[in-house]
Amino acid sequence: MQGGGAWHVSGPAVRVSDCGKDKMGKKLVIVESPAKAKTIGKILGSGYVVKSSVGHIRDLPERTLGIDIEHQFAPKYVFSKGKAKVIAELKKAAKSCDAVYLAPDPDREGEAIAWHLRETLADAAKDKPFHRVQYNEITPRAVRAAFEQPGEIDQHRVDAQQARRVLDRIVGYMVSPMLWRRLKKGLSAGRVQSVALRLVAERERQISAFQVEEYWLLGARVRRETAPLDPFSVRLAKVDGEKPTVNSEASARALLSELEGCALRVREVRVRETARRPLPPFITSTLQQAASSVYGLSPNRTMGLAQKLYEGVDLGSGGPVGLITYMRTDSVSVARDAQAAAHAFITDTYGAAFYPETPNVYRSRASAQEAHEAIRPTDVARTPESLRGVLEPPALKLYDLIWKRFVASQMAAAKIAQRTVEVEPVKPGLTRAILLTATSSEVLFAGFLKVMALDIRKKKPEEEDSEEEDSEVDRLPPLAPGDPLQLLEWESERKETKPPARYSEASLIRALEANGVGRPSTYASIIETLNSRDYTTREKRQLVPTELGLSVNDLLVAKLEHLFDVGFTATMEESLDQIEEGHVEWTRMMGDFFARFKLWMEQAKEPPADAAKVAAVLGLLKQVTRWAPEVQRGKRTYSDERFVASVIEQIEKGEKPVSDKQLEALVKIAIRYGEQIPEADSALGALGFHELVASDRAAPSSEEAMRRFEILQGLRLSESQAEFVTSLRQQAEGGRKLSEKQFAAVDRIIVQNGAQLENFEEVRQSLGLAETEAEQQPDLESPALLEMLGQVTQWQEPVTRGKRTFDDQAFYASLAEQYSRKKFLSPRQRFAMKRLAFRYKAQIPQFDRYAEQLGLNRKAKAEEAKAE
Repeated sequence: MQGGGAWHVSGPAVRVSDCGKDKMGKKLVIVESPAKAKTIGKILGSGYVVKSSVGHIRDLPERTLGIDIEHQFAPKYVFSKGKAKVIAELKKAAKSCDAVYLAPDPDREGEAIAWHLRETLADAAKDKPFHRVQYNEITPRAVRAAFEQPGEIDQHRVDAQQARRVLDRIVGYMVSPMLWRRLKKGLSAGRVQSVALRLVAERERQISAFQVEEYWLLGARVRRETAPLDPFSVRLAKVDGEKPTVNSEASARALLSELEGCALRVREVRVRETARRPLPPFITSTLQQAASSVYGLSPNRTMGLAQKLYEGVDLGSGGPVGLITYMRTDSVSVARDAQAAAHAFITDTYGAAFYPETPNVYRSRASAQEAHEAIRPTDVARTPESLRGVLEPPALKLYDLIWKRFVASQMAAAKIAQRTVEVEPVKPGLTRAILLTATSSEVLFAGFLKVMALDIRKKKPEEEDSEEEDSEVDRLPPLAPGDPLQLLEWESERKETKPPARYSEASLIRALEANGVGRPSTYASIIETLNSRDYTTREKRQLVPTELGLSVNDLLVAKLEHLFDVGFTATMEESLDQIEEGHVEWTRMMGDFFARFKLWMEQAKEPPADAAKVAAVLGLLKQVTRWAPEVQRGKRTYSDERFVASVIEQIEKGEKPVSDKQLEALVKIAIRYGEQIPEADSALGALGFHELVASDRAAPSSEEAMRRFEILQGLRLSESQAEFVTSLRQQAEGGRKLSEKQFAAVDRIIVQNGAQLENFEEVRQSLGLAETEAEQQPDLESPALLEMLGQVTQWQEPVTRGKRTFDDQAFYASLAEQYSRKKFLSPRQRFAMKRLAFRYKAQIPQFDRYAEQLGLNRKAKAEEAKAE
């Protein structure tokens, strides 16, 4: 309640029958999320009906291009799937109320949602006015100020979003089929996504091609001759005024031999006072990087948490409150009232000395939206500690990051004293000037470090991959020029150069931003798409391209290098910015792009196969009179006879030339039916297909394959294994040889299920199979673990996280079934069962006896508690 009047908030399905009953009329406010609607409804109070569109209500169609290229790239919008009820409710509300306030997020996407809402509701609203309302934070002050001065929809911004959507649709819709033809169905290419994949793949190639080189770090462990006697290390820095390169053990020994017998004395002590300025407050990319580096949060998870903090959190009194400003921004600007609030908070909490003489000002990138603000707390006095127990732990961690970064950004610089000591070896006959150094840093005035508590020796992000070794030590004792030092030992450490590090999610975002690829609203979705498409995987916080990802990248770069060039993609982003600023018409930009795109796509087409060779191979195939039966694999049917007939028909129609891929398939069929084609090998060899013939002849025979299928016939396989084996058997029975990969897969299935064969050792030797996992690493734990879990009668309900469902009972049943077939479970599977056992220990009689038998220690208990 506010001011004694009721405030109205509804999701799309809530009735608005009270709309229009008030004599003064109601104002309809539309936002894009129910949570945001709740917070804003509470702020606005009576007189407003706040509803949610639940995201976009219109988009391009899913299964067609949806763009009229011939008529200035006009999009053919359709209502989004499942939004009929939402739209009906919004139209009903628009009819009943006196004015419509469109209040989605203050960015391109939000502007487009507002425009689509106006286009959809215009007829229902008739002559009622539409207003555009924007705010960077959902607080009473900001929201009321925005509603006091509503504006109009920014058509330039809408055009920029439309241009991006049309660009992305054209590239994805027209390029992806090339991946389907060359690699496999279901793959996708994306205008920005594929450039990000290119960065990841090219880094992987650099790592693979990297040649490791050895080098040595030389120095000495020393201490003063009088107290304090704390030892410290000095490192070789110069020889005859030059930085030395010690890249072999021989040169390291030679230098140490030269130093043998030297006395050490301090040559010079330099003290340099430096100021370290705080970092600017977060923008989208830096928040995602920090959350990934500090807490291991994915960009997608970070943005989900930030969205909740922005849209409003119920603090227990007075309803939901927006805790941070808008989280999709590339501007480091800070509003004056926020600066003033930070000034008051810092001087009251830490003292006047901790606030700079003039407020800190940060410069945004040239393309940044200066109308936006950096990400900051809406109330700096609302400390993370005050929200402990109110926010969920992940949300509190993110708020803590945002709050500290903002407060620190407004504080005075830290003052650091950096002491560098130069040490020279001295002995008669030493022919070269050798210098060793050590450096330490001491905080003279903490400044912003009072809040951020950073390691003052830590490298900047752009320096993290550097091979440069520094001579920084924790602490240096008091030293003066001429002081003698006691040598404790000479130090020599062999090192190796390291390849460039794989991209983490944080460093990939940094690279995309540095190259001008993508924008704040797209970074998280780019990385999520790469992972969900199985183009990359996450390993120890690093993005590793899969074989599929590398194949997709290689094909796209080989065929459409200019389209997926980092520089070109950055230029397109600049064009979108120019559209938003009103400098370029979006349809003109699209026309310029499409002219180049058409040319590149034409150049990417497969060259037609040699017509004479196609005719010659088809001539050989005319001699075949007995064709193998059709083979059904999944939903697809394979027929050699029908394929040959389809190629002949294609040639007769003359609409499309035969491709090299089709010619290769014809050659393989001719090889397969060689018994019916006299001199097939020599004829194909004369046409230039020696390698295909040789490869086929070297492949294991169909008899070898059938021998394996006979062994597998009596075994109990998993459903997926059984389907796979059946498919390959049909292939072999149809006269098609198995590839090396297929043969290897069949052998693995035999090995995995070898425990079901009494004469497995004999089978393994006759087929030349590798040892089973169980023989290499016997599984002595699974029987007891399965026995323990078999006693559980009350399983927890399945839990869904994202797209995955975690079901303890189904997981146990799956492992039990696997063990019954294989008599072996992997260490990872056994560890998972141990965690399950701790979760259900109350239902397991004699748990302690099992635990002692299996060596389940406190560490396992700690892991279980952490998992829960």
